[in-house]
Amino acid sequence: MGAVDHQGVRTRRKRMTGEERRRQLVGIGRELFAERGFAATSVEEIAARAGVSKPVVYEHFGGKEGVYAVVVDQEMRILVDMVSEALGAEGARNKIEKAALALLRYVEEHTTGFLVLTRDSHVASGTGSFASLINDIASQVEYIMVDEFDQRGYDPVLAPMYAQALVGMWALTGQWWLEVRKPKREVVAAHLVNLAWNGLSNLDPKPRLQTRRR
Repeated sequence: MGAVDHQGVRTRRKRMTGEERRRQLVGIGRELFAERGFAATSVEEIAARAGVSKPVVYEHFGGKEGVYAVVVDQEMRILVDMVSEALGAEGARNKIEKAALALLRYVEEHTTGFLVLTRDSHVASGTGSFASLINDIASQVEYIMVDEFDQRGYDPVLAPMYAQALVGMWALTGQWWLEVRKPKREVVAAHLVNLAWNGLSNLDPKPRLQTRRR
């Protein structure tokens, strides 16, 4: 059915192509999943916001699980690409600085996507989760840690654990910063690097707990 312009003349609304409709539904799904989470979002809501019937959503994605899968996959790819580019910098400290900034920049510039990734720890679609995203990024950080550990005489076998701890610290700080939005991104990154780099620079090669067992 056509729309009516300001002069009362009925005009034919341009029909979306299949690809345009998919992009529209993914964009609407991203907003709803960020606002309400996966469980509380329905196909009816996605269809209503798009101005289409439910069968259109099913036709393109097979249900909300399909929409969610595409949204998560897109956001994970964006974040991993941003961090991967940062890790291509020269020098270990420079890599850590740029990676911390990249994650915070993603939080700031792709807030809706970050909310989708962090709101639901499960993944109905089977494409991954925030935990698996952290694993993906940590695996890229790991090779930096292995080189640094080897040069400094630490056990490189422990590098994966340290990579998980480092990336987990960035990610959790990003979630906190999403809520408070202060101090500035560069200040937060500087403090993250301060904790991470200075901590790594003074590692005890054979740490022991100081508390005694009872």
